[in-house]
Amino acid sequence: MNSYQKEQSDALYMVRRCLATISSTERQKLESDVAGYLSFRKEIGSFLSTHFSGVCTQKCYNSRLSACCSREGIITFFADVVINALISQDREIDLLLSVLKKPNNGFKCIYLGEKGCLWRLKPIVCEMFLCDPAKKKVFIENPLARDKWDELNKRKKMFTWPDRPVLFDVLEKYFMDAGYSSSLMYMHNSPGLLRVKRRVLSCATSCKGGD
Repeated sequence: MNSYQKEQSDALYMVRRCLATISSTERQKLESDVAGYLSFRKEIGSFLSTHFSGVCTQKCYNSRLSACCSREGIITFFADVVINALISQDREIDLLLSVLKKPNNGFKCIYLGEKGCLWRLKPIVCEMFLCDPAKKKVFIENPLARDKWDELNKRKKMFTWPDRPVLFDVLEKYFMDAGYSSSLMYMHNSPGLLRVKRRVLSCATSCKGGD
């Protein structure tokens, strides 16, 4: 198990451990918290299936040339792990953990199986990655699809970009308050995202002082 696989495995284990110890009421609250995000993901999935399924399957997946699922190239937020665990069966998490224990000697993501991604709900970075050739082909033929894609990307920030209270930040804090720590907690570890938070805080302080 290399460092990437260990990082992923550790996050999975700690999420599973925490979810196994909380009350049913607490779990229901977490599930309620992520409901809006799941609806958003369903909308993204429908959009991609409608406009990109044929293009991506034919050009990339079947040919095995895709850079979308490159080896150790995917970014998973801690919240991705939490949300996927909340909606997955135990056997699905067991499968992810067993895969992470095996050497990955290929050029593809370790989570990529014969039928696609092994996650029940793949990480948001993976879901919303579209290569330039695919976008060019689809959007030239259907400009309205480009408008919809731009809208979906803006809405993604409402869950993932910490210039306001967002779900991904809230989920990290929940686990941190419970005593857990992971390098995947980018909302609290990433210098770039921390700068976003400081900027917002500074602006709020300045505006309050101006009042």
